[in-house]
Amino acid sequence: MKNLQLDDFTSYKSLSGIKFSPDGKKLAFVLHEMDVEENDYLSNIHIYDLETNQSFKLTSGNKERSFLFKDENTLLFPALRDKKDKARKEKAEEFTAYYEISLLGGEAKKAFEVPLNVSKLEILDEDNLVVTGEYDHNKPKLEGLSQEEKEKALKDMKEEEDYIVLDEIPFWFNGQGFTNKKRNRLYIYNLKEKTLSPITDEFTNVEGFELSEDKSKIILIANSFMDKMSIKSDLYIYHIEDEKLEKITHDEFFSYSYAAFLGDSIVFTGSHMERYGLNENDDIYIMDQKGNVKVISPKNFDYSLWNSVNSDVRYGRSTSRKVDGKYLYFITTEYDSSYINRIDKNGNLEKLTVEKGSVDGFDVLDGNIVFIGLRGLKLQELYRLDNFKEEQLTHFNQWVIEERKLSTPEKISFKTDGEITIEGWVLKPVDFDESKKYPGILDIHGGPKTVYGEVFFHEMQYWANEGYVVFFCNPRGSDGRGDEFADIRGKYGTIDYEDIMKFTDVVLENCPYIDEDRLGVTGGSYGGFMTNWIIGHTNRFKAAASQRSISNWISKFGTTDIGYFFVDDQQDATPWDNVDKLWFHSPLKYADKVMTPTLFIHSEEDYRCWLVEAIQMFTALKYHGVESRLCIFKGENHELSRSGKPKHRIRRLKEITNWFNRFLKD
Repeated sequence: MKNLQLDDFTSYKSLSGIKFSPDGKKLAFVLHEMDVEENDYLSNIHIYDLETNQSFKLTSGNKERSFLFKDENTLLFPALRDKKDKARKEKAEEFTAYYEISLLGGEAKKAFEVPLNVSKLEILDEDNLVVTGEYDHNKPKLEGLSQEEKEKALKDMKEEEDYIVLDEIPFWFNGQGFTNKKRNRLYIYNLKEKTLSPITDEFTNVEGFELSEDKSKIILIANSFMDKMSIKSDLYIYHIEDEKLEKITHDEFFSYSYAAFLGDSIVFTGSHMERYGLNENDDIYIMDQKGNVKVISPKNFDYSLWNSVNSDVRYGRSTSRKVDGKYLYFITTEYDSSYINRIDKNGNLEKLTVEKGSVDGFDVLDGNIVFIGLRGLKLQELYRLDNFKEEQLTHFNQWVIEERKLSTPEKISFKTDGEITIEGWVLKPVDFDESKKYPGILDIHGGPKTVYGEVFFHEMQYWANEGYVVFFCNPRGSDGRGDEFADIRGKYGTIDYEDIMKFTDVVLENCPYIDEDRLGVTGGSYGGFMTNWIIGHTNRFKAAASQRSISNWISKFGTTDIGYFFVDDQQDATPWDNVDKLWFHSPLKYADKVMTPTLFIHSEEDYRCWLVEAIQMFTALKYHGVESRLCIFKGENHELSRSGKPKHRIRRLKEITNWFNRFLKD
């Protein structure tokens, strides 16, 4: 077997968007591959035949990242614009073209266009579609204008491209750019008449919608705002025949995360955020036809309703909640793994998967379940679930297990002074020799409300192949252990720092083969914050790599897409009511104590943790004579390590590895 190489991840295949065909005989999913030469991702729809257990590639356009079934043998998918289409966009003609392709063979052909940048589409009937798409207040409205007026409006639009006018917050969003006065609006589009009828108003942002089984109603979650977006949301039903939009929000201050029709009732998930703020775990609710609401999730049920198991080998999106028959199916994160569950409207809850690992998305039809999963050290594959037993259907990434040396995580746990168990793991170097001393890398996850588990993580496996011991844990603030464990509001850099440092002590005590004089530390987002914090509070690490980090809670409040509500909630302070507290929890405050050589990795378009966070910390270290380096990736955002351009991801990992090699090996 060969050692895992730095760029092996460019040969991994990722899966997303898994769906049953309407007759349940086939699966459709998107397979993603990297093209390093073109510095891009290639995404095509594949079909898996459940009767023959064979799969085949359906599309070859390399940009098919989403789809829906028109019928059991036909798929619809949006296509990228060609040069002619781009010319139309320059004339403010926004639209999305959909193509259809038969599963039985043949070429894709254009089916229709929607005059909208579509984010989600569902078929209402043969003449009508339900769609959400971007409504932009900043673009000229050309309907009803004369040709002369249109030309003037387009000329004015061209001139305005040199200016950005902001009059609301948030004004930008990570991965989307400037979003000022843009909303995701709900429409019905008539294919025959080519008319686009708005359901929601121009200041309402639709976060999600679902059709009733008989397609007579639409349920939607939306957030209406001007000037400042609130963290609360509202619930609506649209009665299609009556063309009536009815607000059914059950509580004035509530954040809805999912809603769907369940028989003659409505099932929804969400939180009041009263006890634990933004990160409070959702409850599951049922609303009857009279509008009566009750919680149906068990009282002792204290898990997040999503998958937060960390990995760097995913790409694309998949379903994590769906109604099928009399059940709501959903994913939970529990300790270091995620699972599929279901619940009926009476609150009867069942956990359907029992294997450890990560469920990255699923579909269910008539009780039959398929999912995309990470199992053991295997990368993503398709699995079928039958009576708690899992059957692996695909082997796209089998070569990694068979041809590369990998290290199996070894669990190490300890108890804090408050008798709280903290779980962590150690990856030994491949070809481990217990007579040798090895350098170590402490890797800290983001969030903070996410988790590390025992699934495949490329950067960690690569470092283990490069002769490093890699160790990582889930300190307080992490997901999977309930609200109280995850709640570190107003405590960033205190109890979480204590947990991580105690974990490092325990690892060194239990792993005498680690050279404690050759330790490095790294992490991204919250992990970048913690890296910045650590180097200002201890000199035990000989090198650090701080990625997409936070250094100053005061500047983060006013510059990032979530800052004004995230900082207020998580730090329990604003720059006006307790600036001293924000400064106390800011790593920048302690930058004059830093002695650790530090590499900063940041993306130019990271609006979640903006570039100024890295610049401030880098400047402070340079000012105080600490060896440091700042690597800025143009055109990238907060997701650089997970979905950045292939060449940028290669360069990122090279930068970090070379930095550690320089200070921990040379």
